[in-house]
Order: sequence, then structure tokens, then C-alpha cells
Amino acid sequence: MLSQLSQPIKQYLIITGNYWAFTLTDGALRMLVVLYFHQLGYGALAIAMLFLFYEIFGVITNLVGGWFGAILGLNKTMNIGLFIQIVALLMLCVPTEWLSIVYVMVAQALSGIAKDLNKMSAKSAIKSLVPQSEEGESTLYKWIALLTGSKNALKGVGFFLGGLLLTLFGFTGALLCLITLLSAVWILSLIKLKGDIGKAKNKPKFTQLFSKSKAINLLSLARMCLFAARDVWFVVALPIYLAAELNWNHWWVSGFLALWVIGYGIIQTQAPRITVNNKLLSVAMGEAQKWVIILCIFTVFLALSAVFDWHFKVILLIGLGVFGAIFAINSSLHSYLIVSFADKDGVSLDVGFYYMANASGRLLGTVLSGGIFQLYGLTACLIASAILLFLAAIATGYLAAHKNTPQYK
Repeated sequence: MLSQLSQPIKQYLIITGNYWAFTLTDGALRMLVVLYFHQLGYGALAIAMLFLFYEIFGVITNLVGGWFGAILGLNKTMNIGLFIQIVALLMLCVPTEWLSIVYVMVAQALSGIAKDLNKMSAKSAIKSLVPQSEEGESTLYKWIALLTGSKNALKGVGFFLGGLLLTLFGFTGALLCLITLLSAVWILSLIKLKGDIGKAKNKPKFTQLFSKSKAINLLSLARMCLFAARDVWFVVALPIYLAAELNWNHWWVSGFLALWVIGYGIIQTQAPRITVNNKLLSVAMGEAQKWVIILCIFTVFLALSAVFDWHFKVILLIGLGVFGAIFAINSSLHSYLIVSFADKDGVSLDVGFYYMANASGRLLGTVLSGGIFQLYGLTACLIASAILLFLAAIATGYLAAHKNTPQYK
């Protein structure tokens, strides 16, 4: 049956399989590091800082990786990302006394490079596989939503997998399981993935790394604010709050967050049904504006509940699900819009710039989450989240208001 599929569909399935396998190992690795270093006696903020290089190098990789993707082809950048992740996993298979903070941060830096090379390649490649037409725009939205949503659902599964493997095989044994899985996927990808996907006809100059499209600049700004608004309370503040204020043990916290990520991913796959299954790009921009305003209003409600201590603990747990669902729709719309806006010749340049902004938002949110929570608590993190979402709404609103200007060049 697979032999009867068209070549673009086969390539899409290989790319998706690569992305799924990578995401599974990435989620498992994050949970392995969190749980194992917690067992070694590291505090929550110290563990969070282990991922600082992961985010910093993600910013750099998205920017430079898009340029490499346009020159080398997206199959090569995807395979390089898989290989670097294998190296990062191997680096951690050393005696415990070698696992200093600096050493682990270097390994996480490699993992961050690998992750964003893989993501940029996967998202960019779809643009090359979908025909440019009004019907193609609808197909593009569905494929992007499925790829993005399934990735996030599998990241949650990876959280569970990391904890399970650590329990069954220990830290090094768990890492060897992940290395075996990813090595098999990498070898298959080297054989099956075509060599010309996303390769620019005209070799781009290094100075073309930064987008000159007004639409992409506005969307990138909105994306940075959106992800900073999530991570400013979700990455560090929320897990510590659940453990300290609700007295949840570590497994309850990780399991709850894993379920949240899985649910978030499922909602993302359904975004085209929930928003608008329409062929017109302008409608999607209007939807993006509407949903970020809804998310901003809901976050203000959460912040007010915290300020006035009005059933906050109950509202927080329920509100997490609502926030995740609305955020997932926003994220899916953004992911579709950037691929649609991107120039098909050298698509990875535009997508890489956009995901550089995405990584910058995660980095900003991570740093603010630790700092604001330590100084002022979770309430202040929620207020900061609402402010960042307001900024995202302004950028998205300006984008939607000028939707009749072709490509906003």
C-alpha cells in the first residue's frame, strides 16, 4: 500500500517519522535530566539552569540553520540534527562524577542545536511538498497542524518514557535505549530522504539571514511574545508552585505536565477544524488575532484570581487546561502562517528566522520565570504573561489589519 503513495506523501511520512522519533527522545531526555539530577540533590532552579544553553543555542541554530538548509537541502540539515542528538545522548553516558553542571549544559547545548535543526527542517520541508494553490493552502494548514500537534503530544509521551526508562534501566541504560532508537531512525533517514528538498536555486548570502518581509517580522514578534507568555509561568514557576504549595511529589508534577503537553498537542492537530478550514490566508490571519485576544483575556482572569485569592488553586488547575487549549490553537495558526508566508525558494531562511524568534521567546520566558517567581511569586508571573500576550495581540492585530497588502514586502 505504501508503494502506491505519491512521492511527496512518502517524503512527508519520512519527515514526520523523523520528527516524531526525535521529539520522543527529546522529551524523554528532558525528563531524565530533571528526575536524575533531582535525585542527585539539585534544586529546581539549578535544574532549570541546566537547560539555559539548550534555549540559547536554539536561538542561534534557527537563524544560521535556515541558511544552511537553503544551501545544503533540508534532508541534510534534518539528518545532521538527528546525528547531533545521538552525540548529545552519548555525552551523558559517563560516570556520575563527570556530570558537572557545565558538562551537562554543553550536552544540552548540542541537544538544543539538534532539536531546532530538526524542527526547522521538518516545518520548512512541508512547504516544498505542498503545491501552491488555494486548495494547497488548506492542505498546508492541515499538514502543519498535524505535524506540530503530533510532535507536542509525543513530547508528553516522551516525559512518561523518560521516567519509565529511568525506573527500569537507570540513567545510563535509559540513554542507551534512546540512542538505539534514534540511530535506527537516522540510518533509515539517510537512505530514504531525498537530497533536494528545500534547496534554494540561487544560493543565499549570509546577509539574507534576517527577514525583509514585514509580515514575517510581525509574525515573529507575535510568536516571541506568545511563547515568552507561556514559559514565564509554565517552565519554572508552575512546577515549583505545584510541589511547594500543593505538596505534590515529583512524579505527580511531571505526570500532570506530561498530560498537559499531550492534550495541548491533540488540540493542535484539530486547529483547522476548530478555527476555519478555509483556503484564504486572510481568514487565518483574522483567526490568529481573535484567538490571541481570547488567550490574553483568559490570562488576565487567571491573574486576577491569584491577586484576590479567589479559589485560585482550583481555578489554576482547571485554567491550565483552558490556557493550553487556546494556546495550542494560537500556536497552530502561527505555524501555518509562517510556512505560508515563506518564500518557496529557500523557505528555510524565513522559517529559521521565525523559529529564532520562537526560541528567543522560550529563552526570555525561562529566565523571567525563574527570576520573577523567586522574587514575587506565581501571581507576578501570570501578570507578566498577560502583558506579553497583550503585546502579541498588538503585533497580530497589525498583521491582520494590513492583510490586503501582498506579502507585506
